[in-house]
Amino acid sequence: MRFIARFAQELSDRFEVIDLYDQKKIVTPVDKNDPILPTLTRTYPAAIWFERKIKDDFGIRFEKSFDTRPLVHHERFPNVHPMRKDFKEKIDFAPFRPYPYERIEGEGIFEVGVGPIHAGIIEPGHFHFSQEGEAILHLEVRHFYKYRGIEKMMEGLEPLQGFGIVQKISGNESIAYQIAYLSLLAQAAGVELDENVRRFNALLLELERLAHHLTDLGFIPNDAGFAPALAFCSMLAEDTRRLLKKICGHRFGFGAVRGEALEIDKSAVRDYLEQTREKLLFFQEWITQIPSLWDRLDNTGILPRHKAIKYSTVGIVAKASGVALDRRQDGWYEQFGFAPLSASKGDVAARFTLRLEEALQSCELISNLLDFSKTDTPLESFADGEYLSFTESSLGEVMLYLRIQEGKIDRFFARDPSFVNWQALHLMMPGNIIADFPLINKSCDLSYAGNDL
Repeated sequence: MRFIARFAQELSDRFEVIDLYDQKKIVTPVDKNDPILPTLTRTYPAAIWFERKIKDDFGIRFEKSFDTRPLVHHERFPNVHPMRKDFKEKIDFAPFRPYPYERIEGEGIFEVGVGPIHAGIIEPGHFHFSQEGEAILHLEVRHFYKYRGIEKMMEGLEPLQGFGIVQKISGNESIAYQIAYLSLLAQAAGVELDENVRRFNALLLELERLAHHLTDLGFIPNDAGFAPALAFCSMLAEDTRRLLKKICGHRFGFGAVRGEALEIDKSAVRDYLEQTREKLLFFQEWITQIPSLWDRLDNTGILPRHKAIKYSTVGIVAKASGVALDRRQDGWYEQFGFAPLSASKGDVAARFTLRLEEALQSCELISNLLDFSKTDTPLESFADGEYLSFTESSLGEVMLYLRIQEGKIDRFFARDPSFVNWQALHLMMPGNIIADFPLINKSCDLSYAGNDL
C-alpha cells in the first residue's frame, strides 16, 4: 500500500491517530493518560515527520522510532502541544534548547549550514550538509521556521469561512487547495458539483500548473548558469498570471473557487494558448540543443524508482523516477486529453523534461475544457462528519481532511506534497557536489509554506 499521511485529532475522551493509505484508512484510539503508539517508520520512512509533528502537536509518543527530535518545536518554542483542545494562546518562550543535527564522523569531514535566512525572497529553511571536500555525503533538511498554526486557526470556524485561510496556505497551490476544500464542502453538503463548475475549476488548475511549471523551466537552467531560459520563461509565466487575473481577479487565483463557473473571454484564452504553445515548442527545440546545459542536468540528483516508492514521493519527483502517480487519472480528466506522464531516469534532466511535457499537455487540456457556461452549485448547510479530498497540484498530490462537529470545523488537516518530497531530498545528494544543490532542489519545486502549516 502507498502511505499518504499519519495525523491525529483529539476527542472528548481520547486521541485518535489516523493512518491513510491509497487503499484504506485506519483509525486507532489512543489513551490520553498514556498516549503511545508503535511507529510506522520501519515500513514507511516518510512517516517520521508525521510522527514527530504529532508528538509536538499532541504529545503522543511513538515506540521504536528512529528519530524522536522535535520538528515544529524549535529552540525556543514554548513547551506546549498547540493542537490540544486546552491550548492557550498567551504563552511564553521556552529556554533555549540546542537542536542535535545528524552528524557523520571521520577525518576530513566538515559541515556546511545553509539558511534558514536566504538571499532574495526565498522562504526560510535550513539545509545542513556533511561534506568531504566538494562532495556531499549527507543532507539534513530542517523547516517550520514559518509555522503559522493553520490547523489551529481553522478550529471553530464555519465551514465556508475556511476558504479564506485554505486559499493562502501556499501560493504555489492556491487553486489546488481551493478545489480540494470545495470538494470537502460539497461532500458535507451532500451535493455534486455542476459539470460546468468542474470544467471551470479544472481550467484554473491547469493555468496554475502552467504558471509554476513555466517558472521552474526558467529557474532550473538559470541555476545551471543559463540565464536566457529564465528571461524567456518568466515572460510566459507573467502572461499566465495576467490571464489568471483577467479570469478571476487575482494573479494567484485567490478567491477563484467558490462552487461557480464564471463568464470568461474564451477568445482571449484561445489566443493565449496558441501563443504559449508556439513559444513552448520553440523553447523545447532551443533548450535541447545546448550541450553544456545538459551536461549539468544529466545524471545530477538521481532518485531511483525504488526509493521514490519507499519514501512515498508524489508529483514530478515521483513521476520522473518512474512512478506514474497523478490524481487527475480519475476517469473524468481523460475525456479532455489527459494521459499520465512519467520518465525513468530520476535525475534533474528527467524532472525538467517532464515539466515541459506537462506544460504542453496543460495547454491542450485548457483548450478542451473551454466548453462551459456560467452556473453555480449552491453550498448552504453542512452535515457533521469526516471528509477527505485529493487534488493534483503542480507540486503533486494535495490531501485534505475535515471533521465537522455541531456545524463547526473541529479538525482540519492538510498534507502538502512537499511534506513528503522534502523528506526524500537528501536521497538525491550523495555523489553530487554542493554547487549542484540549488539545481537539484529547484528541480523538485518544493514549497516551504505548504510544508510549514
